[in-house]
Amino acid sequence: MKQTRLTYFFLLLFIGISAAGFSQSKKQKELEARRQALRAEIKQINELLFQDKNKQKSQMSLIEDVNYRVSVRKNLIQVTNQQANLLTREINENQNTISDLRNELETLKASYAKMIETSYKSKSEQSRVMFLLSSSNFKQAYKRIQYLKQYANYQKEQGEAIKLKTAELQEKNTALLRQKSDKQKLINENRIAQRELEKELVQHRALMASITKNLESYTAQIRKKQREAEKIDREIEKIIREAIAASNKKAGKTSTASSNFALTPEAAALAKDFVSNKGKLLWPVEKGVVKVRYGKQPSPLVPSIMIQSTGVRIATEKNAQVRAIFNGEVLRIISSKNGNPTLLIQHGNYITAYSNLAKIYVKKGDKVSTKQPVGEVFTNPANGETILSFSVFRETKTVNPAEWIYKM
Repeated sequence: MKQTRLTYFFLLLFIGISAAGFSQSKKQKELEARRQALRAEIKQINELLFQDKNKQKSQMSLIEDVNYRVSVRKNLIQVTNQQANLLTREINENQNTISDLRNELETLKASYAKMIETSYKSKSEQSRVMFLLSSSNFKQAYKRIQYLKQYANYQKEQGEAIKLKTAELQEKNTALLRQKSDKQKLINENRIAQRELEKELVQHRALMASITKNLESYTAQIRKKQREAEKIDREIEKIIREAIAASNKKAGKTSTASSNFALTPEAAALAKDFVSNKGKLLWPVEKGVVKVRYGKQPSPLVPSIMIQSTGVRIATEKNAQVRAIFNGEVLRIISSKNGNPTLLIQHGNYITAYSNLAKIYVKKGDKVSTKQPVGEVFTNPANGETILSFSVFRETKTVNPAEWIYKM
């Protein structure tokens, strides 16, 4: 019975240690991946938004860029601190586990030593004979001897097992201490980043103060931009409705008022493939950072004004080529009197829209393949900004591109 209890104890202890270690290790890996992604994002922000110092940006653009970099840098500092805190907890837990195992080891050693002492005292022939004679039969005496041998071996095995487990945990603890040293270096780097952040915040506050002085002017500019974006959205929706009506008419449906595409088997298969790749779709540009995300959000310039973004705005490099994110067919090219053209590509009942283009390499009806260059993003000659507006539609309704594009 005692052996059974000890076996269960060590089994449960091992399972508990393994499960906790696996869970924490997984969390560390997730945090490290997030930290590396944020570092890469800051690098791209600096390359794409702050490298060309010869171009004088408008205050609206500058405040957006500074605000963006500040938020990413804050996230980086926060994630690194989370890593260090988690690491500290792991070290403390392992130290407690090692201490418990050492106590168990000492108890087993004492028990084992007592057993050895008893065995030594009973080594004489007389004791052996008395031990045998006290048995009711020879078979019982043999079983008693075997039991003592097995018990001694079990005690020894358990002692060795705990020694090995202690050595393993000590090795793990040493590794964690080394990692803590590495994380301390990162925290030191974060202190430098914190000083950079303070400089950026000073710049941010100065820009915001300037905007506050001319609040009416900036508010008017924000509302104007919102109206222009809404106009493009209405145009895209109109074109998609026309395409839906045309697909229903071609399919022989009596009513063309449906809000859904009448898909051919080929188009239905394409839409199914598009959906199956949700979260894995290609970025529309090779290098870029998302300056404005999808959905309703406060304006970075005037937080009291809410803006509605039906897509994302991606800052990219000069002369950046636009890529089709998936196989499809060019639905339409929208020209604008006051702006740059928009390209619509159909993927079954899904449409992707690429706006603010300088060049377009395809025409209506062309079949395009994943990663195929379809145009070039416009670069503003006044401030050097290269911004792609990108949207994803399911029928006439927009969906969040970040849920479809890989790691957006």
